[in-house]
Amino acid sequence: MTERRGPAARAVLQQCLQARLQVRPADEPSKEPSKEPAEAQFVQIDRGMVIYICFFKGATDDILPKMVSTLLNVRLCESDSGKMVSVSELPGSLLIVPQATLGGKVKGRAMQYHDNIGKEDGRRLYGAFVSLCEEELAAASAEVMVKHGTYGNRQVLKLDTNGPYTHLMDF
Repeated sequence: MTERRGPAARAVLQQCLQARLQVRPADEPSKEPSKEPAEAQFVQIDRGMVIYICFFKGATDDILPKMVSTLLNVRLCESDSGKMVSVSELPGSLLIVPQATLGGKVKGRAMQYHDNIGKEDGRRLYGAFVSLCEEELAAASAEVMVKHGTYGNRQVLKLDTNGPYTHLMDF
């Protein structure tokens, strides 16, 4: 087996004042009068951090502890006093969004995603990443609410940034 060149995962961190992510679209009106269409479902956070995450081919669970530790402990958030603190030190929120387009490469006039992990492996790693974030924040007794999107679905994000304040990290 050849060793992977390049990152196993990529994350973009964006500080926000608030964010709202549609995780399920509204159902189309049914032709059956007895069936009510379901409304769209959203998750929402107030002040905190949005983490967009993408896994590449060859990524394994081994990378997750380092990713979570780095992303939750890097000092990128501005406190009320103006001091830079980590997400785990803020009373704030964390929104985790799967973002496969972070793995795209331009070829000619099109984007290609050949280096992205397969859908099932990506879904499993994403779920494990979200769970590990929740566990780490709970263990640290952090006052951080964790919300997350759904892997493999188109989602609509509305975001009010505090900046622009965006950071890219490869793992």
